[in-house]
Amino acid sequence: MNDSRRYVVIGGGLAGLAAAVWLAEAGKQVTLLERRARLGGRTQAMQVPEIGDVPDNGQHVVASGYRSLFRYLESVGTRDCVEFPGGGTLRWPGGRAVRLHTSGPGAVRTLLGAHPDAGPLDRLRALRATVRLGRQALFQPADLADITTEQWFERVGMPAKAREALWDWLALGIAAEPVQRESAKVFADVLATGIRIGVRDRAGVTIGYPTVDLDTLYITGAERVFQKCGVDVRYRSVARKIVVTDGLVTGVQLVDGTEIAADAVVCAVPNSRIHGLLDDLPEHAEIYAAADKLGVTPIVSTNLYLDRPLGTKSAMEALIGGTGVIDEVFDRQRMHRRTPDGSWLYCLTTSGAYEQIHKSNDEIVTEQLALIRRYYPEAQAAKLVHAQVVKMPKATFSQAVGTSGLRPDQRTSVPNLMLAGDWTRTDWSATMESAAQSAERAVQALLAHTLHEDRDTMQRGL
Repeated sequence: MNDSRRYVVIGGGLAGLAAAVWLAEAGKQVTLLERRARLGGRTQAMQVPEIGDVPDNGQHVVASGYRSLFRYLESVGTRDCVEFPGGGTLRWPGGRAVRLHTSGPGAVRTLLGAHPDAGPLDRLRALRATVRLGRQALFQPADLADITTEQWFERVGMPAKAREALWDWLALGIAAEPVQRESAKVFADVLATGIRIGVRDRAGVTIGYPTVDLDTLYITGAERVFQKCGVDVRYRSVARKIVVTDGLVTGVQLVDGTEIAADAVVCAVPNSRIHGLLDDLPEHAEIYAAADKLGVTPIVSTNLYLDRPLGTKSAMEALIGGTGVIDEVFDRQRMHRRTPDGSWLYCLTTSGAYEQIHKSNDEIVTEQLALIRRYYPEAQAAKLVHAQVVKMPKATFSQAVGTSGLRPDQRTSVPNLMLAGDWTRTDWSATMESAAQSAERAVQALLAHTLHEDRDTMQRGL
């Protein structure tokens, strides 16, 4: 049966790209609406003409359990562009460094005593607390949604050294919120997901990184799929409202007053941009309220080009200091096999950057240079060749205490209208996997609805 139905995807970020790619692979007629002049959303590479380089607007890491994301990368032909080195480095002021293992027997040592000053008693306490964390993640106490991750760590007796060396860093990376704000349930849910994946796959979840820029990883291959499958990509197309008539989507109204006919829609926009689009949906007030309560979390990325190498021990290094993680440093020479040619690129990422986001670019660069000079002796005499600061005040939705249970499902009460995006309900926190998984679920639900419609049509014909 020839499918003449028109599928419209709103939003060209990763969730929208994945939804459009998978609908196109299923042989559907797809139109993708993007409000900007390029695809990628909050994920993109940038040109630095002064250096002749292509850094990203923020360094990404990838967990080995990201099955939906890997499916997307397979679809766009870049699955081989992710590398899993088996760990990174924890670094303290003055240059002390400890290898951080994320796979194999070394991962157990990391869990129990990554801190260079951790003694046998610290390791024993860390073991006991880690077991408690795992058990409570799988069988969650009723009040986890009402406490912070820091309070949860205190409850299970996680030693200060273990928190400093590993757990505060891990929690911040998962939710982009400091442990003093992050919901314990968010961290527990992701921890439980990781445990279940590890048991299923008989291998621990490890961390890797892209070996190419984000445009190459996520966007270029999708554009090839769109060209091959005839996807109609419309740039500078800003949706105002999804039109629902008699309980079904019939079109998408744009801000210029035009309307695009649609037999099905995947709305894949961030929670900060959802208002107005769902006014015709019966439950729109509840979704808008959830979007507002989820709020936003800022992330600041700083690309520093130096005249000499820092002396990193691995591609990914976490800078530890006193109460938790200050920053993360990514060595792009190691990650992308980049030839320095007089400038070494180091990408620094600050998650939950509530204070930094309000500072000037010059202030941020000055702070970051002072920071790396505290941690890397080789940086004392380093000179800055070029710097680039990327502020993302709405980098992702917030996962602070009080946000548990707010994320809406991909399915709506209108059977041919689906939601997608990392802020919708998935097995993960605010990650690229969450965006891809939401798209996968939205597409599966739409295709199931289409199949149901076809069966009804055939039965009526008989």
